[in-house]
Amino acid sequence: MLPRGASSMPPPPNPAAYFPPPRVTLPSGLEILRTYSGAVIFLEILFGTIVWILVASTRVPLPLLQGWVMFVAVTAWFLSIVFLCVFLFGYANRIAVNWNQTDFLFHGATFVFYFGAFLLQAATTSLHHFPRKFNSTTQEKILADHEYNISIAASIFAFATAVCYGCSTALALRRWRL
Repeated sequence: MLPRGASSMPPPPNPAAYFPPPRVTLPSGLEILRTYSGAVIFLEILFGTIVWILVASTRVPLPLLQGWVMFVAVTAWFLSIVFLCVFLFGYANRIAVNWNQTDFLFHGATFVFYFGAFLLQAATTSLHHFPRKFNSTTQEKILADHEYNISIAASIFAFATAVCYGCSTALALRRWRL
């Protein structure tokens, strides 16, 4: 017989005991900006900002292609800022996640998407000499000369941003596998 007020059920287990501690090899706070990974993430944000400003400053001749470029550029820019803030403000030490694996997966996926966005931006740029309407008597080009120059710059910065994401992927893989 159980004493009065006692339960036959065991107490619930402590849920905190089942979560592994976070695995972080990057420093928190401003120290992250002194590492190669932090510097490359900063470059990703900087070059990504330039890409979407350049793409947004042109008349969009092919909305499907350049819409995807804008989506990838703005989404990657926002997520990179969030990722950097997680380490800047020390949340990486409080959230029980394997941050090395998360870093690799995030930067690897973003590299693939950004390289695709670079290819689409370069394809849009290469079509500048085609007429806007094929059955028209006027010869208005898809991109005017000024927009063509902006589109070239956007392609170059999209490539540079994709290279930065590729470098971050390589650094993250190295940290994750060590």
